[in-house]
Amino acid sequence: MDPDALRGLLEDVRQGRVPVDTALQRLRHLPFEDLGFAKLDHHRALRTGFPEVIYCPGKRVEHILAIVGRLREGAAQVLATRADAPTAQAILQSYPQAEYREVARIVLIPGLQPRPPAPRVHGTVAVVAAGTADLPVAEEAAVTAEALGSPVERIYDVGVAGLHRLLAHREQLFEATVVVVVAGMEGALASVVGGLVSAPVVAVPTSVGYGAHFGGLAPLLTMLNSCATGVAVVNIDNGFGAGTYAHLANLCRSIPSDNAEHKE
Repeated sequence: MDPDALRGLLEDVRQGRVPVDTALQRLRHLPFEDLGFAKLDHHRALRTGFPEVIYCPGKRVEHILAIVGRLREGAAQVLATRADAPTAQAILQSYPQAEYREVARIVLIPGLQPRPPAPRVHGTVAVVAAGTADLPVAEEAAVTAEALGSPVERIYDVGVAGLHRLLAHREQLFEATVVVVVAGMEGALASVVGGLVSAPVVAVPTSVGYGAHFGGLAPLLTMLNSCATGVAVVNIDNGFGAGTYAHLANLCRSIPSDNAEHKE
């Protein structure tokens, strides 16, 4: 259950529209539900603003479907990440209204609860990818940020091997509230972008590269050792983590705009 749904339920109880016993029944799964193979964190949305997300690799399809079924009862939307084609197809068969973002490997499943109005987010998350091989991770970040409620602009295939490609998008970069930079090989793009923009940069190393790249370790170390200020680094290939963090940073940086409007 997310904060808006809980607030609405409490208001219904106060107004006498929902009996107390009915409200208790709706809250029966809080704070978590033990399915035997999984303990579902129904308080996740109350703490973070978004329900628990399903990481698909390593899970049996029937377990994923059971988790989806329980989570969507109290959520406006459920995300299943790193879903391969067979897993996604199984989810779509059970939930035809779901949507599979194939490049991002994310399935978006509408919940049974009405979707509340999106938080007022004035800023934009720019997702920048060095090369086409980085797109799965970049799209994971972009789709995640969008699902959470942030507007996203995509700037792809702008690696440092052809720096003029990045500079052609400098206005988009300068206007972004948060920038996610996804890069493999040596991972230099995060430092370049960090040296251009005033916005915080979330750097994502990818496991794209040749032998001495060590499966993403080389760009990870490059990004961790960036001399550009305002660069934070997530784990190798962690597009989901980057998208979530970028949305939260975007939301926090949008608060002054809200206050400014209230003063007018």
